[in-house]
Amino acid sequence: MALLPRPVEQTCVAGGGGGGLGGGLGSARHIIINVGGCRLRLPWASLAHCPLARLERLRTCRSQDELLRICDDYDAGRDEFFFDRNPCAFRTIAALLRAGKLRLLRDSCALAFRDELAYWGIDEARLERCCLRRLRRREEEAAEAERGAGSGRASVGSPEHALGSGGRLARGRRLLRDVVENPHSGLAGKLFACISVSFVAITAVGLCLSTMPDIRAEEERGECSPKCRNLFVLETVCVAWFSLEFLLRSVQAESKCAFLRTPLNIIDILAILPFYVSLLVDLAAGGGPGAGGGPGSAGGAGGNKLLERAGLVLRLLRALRVLYVMRLARHSLGLRTLGLTARRCARELGLLLLFLCVAMALFAPLVHLAERELGARRDFSSVPASYWWAVISMTTVGYGDMVPRSLPGQVVALSSILSGILLLAFPVTSIFHTFSRSYSELKEQQQRAASLEPALREDSTRSPIEDRDSADSPDDALAAGGTDSGDSGAGQWA
Repeated sequence: MALLPRPVEQTCVAGGGGGGLGGGLGSARHIIINVGGCRLRLPWASLAHCPLARLERLRTCRSQDELLRICDDYDAGRDEFFFDRNPCAFRTIAALLRAGKLRLLRDSCALAFRDELAYWGIDEARLERCCLRRLRRREEEAAEAERGAGSGRASVGSPEHALGSGGRLARGRRLLRDVVENPHSGLAGKLFACISVSFVAITAVGLCLSTMPDIRAEEERGECSPKCRNLFVLETVCVAWFSLEFLLRSVQAESKCAFLRTPLNIIDILAILPFYVSLLVDLAAGGGPGAGGGPGSAGGAGGNKLLERAGLVLRLLRALRVLYVMRLARHSLGLRTLGLTARRCARELGLLLLFLCVAMALFAPLVHLAERELGARRDFSSVPASYWWAVISMTTVGYGDMVPRSLPGQVVALSSILSGILLLAFPVTSIFHTFSRSYSELKEQQQRAASLEPALREDSTRSPIEDRDSADSPDDALAAGGTDSGDSGAGQWA
């Protein structure tokens, strides 16, 4: 296979003008484009207005160097240009030359296909609308994954940094991160995750018990029975564990500001702080931490209006203990998938709310007119009251508190129910596919992290002496082999 021969090159240069390489191909009516074995035969004249900008630049080449900057090789005997690119992607791109349509195949990587388009000089806007949406969605997911990987790399740090100054502290922080963040890192991580989940379950049970009628009656009377005090002690132990876990997570974090901006950490703060606030209010009221009731205490029953208001605020704050359940997202792949799906489907969810609001604004006045003016029922007293009926009807809940009785009202009700079913069904398919894709991505990331963890742990536990010995060993081997023959030295370099 020969490159552009000198006689052809001389002919091209002598031709001048705008002939370019075409001067050497004047007798050839067709050329061959070979991309990884996928061959495409094209007329030379068709390259003048080719959608592939790289092929169009072939006509302007005047020398061998210019030609090899565009293609990887050239066979002058067969007028064949060789490109070392993906042949599967080029088959799809060749459809643009044949049919004028560019589509992204289902099994192909969208990001790799985008790189191929950039190489051949094709505008991404030539993609079909559905394929372009898929490419943009994949780019957003890749950018989001890159941001997550970047924050993870910043928090993990490099092995060289761990073995440098303060190496013991860095290794200790790495081990602490494995324990509190990665349950798959070892026995300590699994034990820590099991204890955390157990305390969340205990807190949920305690919250349910604190709402029992007998405990609520004791709270209203300002009494504190042994059962109520036991619930208070149980809550104190759980909050102490959650506080310790929060402190451990903050210690292992590289950036404290980024740590505090994480949604799960914000939930932890909102769930932990009410306990300490209520404890301080109880102490300020003079009743002690356990007096005046256990969990859900009003902070002392003095009859004072200020204390009554403080007790109401404390009850509202302690109702935030339900946020402890959200801590399960740290250890549950399904809950993390749900959060990721909600973030990625924010546009679809917004469209769903928009559809519901528009339909609600349409059917609420209609049913009010049908029942208030044309019917005998007085349930639909106003249009705002009819909004509630429109919501529960379109979502097919139907509490039965407001029922249209007249024939026009029933027709409006039937229309609202059918519209609600259709509007709810529109974005469900997209949300389902996003949930399935997000679950697969998170599962792959979890498996990849579990497979890389032993290697990272081995690198972080290596001592500087071992690294120095391993670094010196190639020099020692070369010094030992310096007395060998030249053939052995050449073999070693090879």
